[in-house]
Amino acid sequence: ALEKKVVKSKVGEKVGLPCCHEIPSSESLHNYRVYWQKNTTEVVLAYAEGKKISKHERYENRTEMDDRNLTLWISPVEILDNGPYQCVVQHLRFSQNSVVVCDEPVTLFVTADFSKPNITVEVFANYCESTEMVVRCSSHGGFPKPKISGALNNVSVVWNTSSVSKSSLSLYNVTGKLWLNVTKDVSFTCSVEHNGFAKSTSLLLKKTNDCVVPTVPPSYNVITASSIIIIIFLLAVTLAARYLPRHVCSHCCKPQDSVEEDVKECMKPPVSSKVTPETSSV
Repeated sequence: ALEKKVVKSKVGEKVGLPCCHEIPSSESLHNYRVYWQKNTTEVVLAYAEGKKISKHERYENRTEMDDRNLTLWISPVEILDNGPYQCVVQHLRFSQNSVVVCDEPVTLFVTADFSKPNITVEVFANYCESTEMVVRCSSHGGFPKPKISGALNNVSVVWNTSSVSKSSLSLYNVTGKLWLNVTKDVSFTCSVEHNGFAKSTSLLLKKTNDCVVPTVPPSYNVITASSIIIIIFLLAVTLAARYLPRHVCSHCCKPQDSVEEDVKECMKPPVSSKVTPETSSV
């Protein structure tokens, strides 16, 4: 198996893709056909008998080929240039026949540097023992898809959520979010890694001195018991207001009647059941 050739370049740079054949000093490009193609189907640049016979419009004014070692030069490099290429060389020994001298692939690995990570902090709750906060780390304009990581006092932490979105220019923007419960001042570091390189930013996360003691809400059982006691008390008051006055008045005279008659009637002695002598003698 042929060893795969890999060439690395950054966006905006000039890069040369080596071919598998070099024309001897005794010959010239007029004795060859050379095809530089991408993904085995897209012809980037082609020469026959020393003349350019084909070129891709996307590579217009960005490509050229060396007449001797057949290196393909691309400048400036774009993200879309990333991928496999192939150099096919044919020797024109006879006018009606050609021999393939070489046909080997080479891969162009394009990268773009991410911006320096930006760290933002949002405090959600501040207690006497700890401070709850959300830390966000973001970077943009890079390629390929990165990996985002963080550390508290040089101890790795795991991101709760992270999102990577691809822009219209095929560059990546990355944002990571982390929930933290800080009990003391700590040093936080955010790193964005891609292609073996990393960019980092550090920030001191401070625990806020001002604190609020959280109030503990009453339990469900306490609320239920209190409600029952209040309802029973209200019912007792209502019943007492309705029946107590009527029960007291049943043992006294009615205040609306005549005062004198009521007094006489109330003070009137009970009638004796004994029969008088005069009555019995009749």
